[in-house]
Amino acid sequence: MSAGPDFRIEGRLHRQGIWPVAGVDEVGRGPLAGPVAAAAVILDPKRLPRGLDDSKGLNQKEREAAFERIMEKAIAVSIAFVTPAEIDAINIRQASLAAMVRAVATLSHAPAYVLVDGSDPPRLACPCRAIVKGDASTLSIAAASIVAKVARDAMMRRLAAHYPSYGFETNVGYAARRHLDALRENGPTPAHRLSFSPLREKV
Repeated sequence: MSAGPDFRIEGRLHRQGIWPVAGVDEVGRGPLAGPVAAAAVILDPKRLPRGLDDSKGLNQKEREAAFERIMEKAIAVSIAFVTPAEIDAINIRQASLAAMVRAVATLSHAPAYVLVDGSDPPRLACPCRAIVKGDASTLSIAAASIVAKVARDAMMRRLAAHYPSYGFETNVGYAARRHLDALRENGPTPAHRLSFSPLREKV
């Protein structure tokens, strides 16, 4: 059983004089609606928040509590979104990379090194290392995963107030039955990704 994410990679870079180090992750590649979101987080080695894990391993209450600890203790946090229209224009892969680039670019401290979840790193001005399942193994990436997930979920709840038929407050844009039923009955909203199946087949 995994012991959860740790700070070993960031700590090693810090000891080598490579600092600050940002963790980056994105969420929302798969939904039919809403933006893709990315977060970049620079943790303070002296004030590491406890109880962090990959956002998928935490329930909503745990994620939101972890989010508050991260925002309180981190050196810098940035969140970026790429809209459904942009996703349709450039495809979801490019949109995900763009969200990560934007998140890094808007950090209040420019990182000397970036650790990113997955195997498809963005092109950045500083060195970047992609770590497969990094959100489950590397603390800065886990923090970014939590921040991105909480921020995107909050945005989807706001969208739900504008488009109440689709159940965005619970399905956060994924293809749940209520969402698909509303699409068949009402069609897509401006929050939908028209390039995604089944939308491109005109549900």
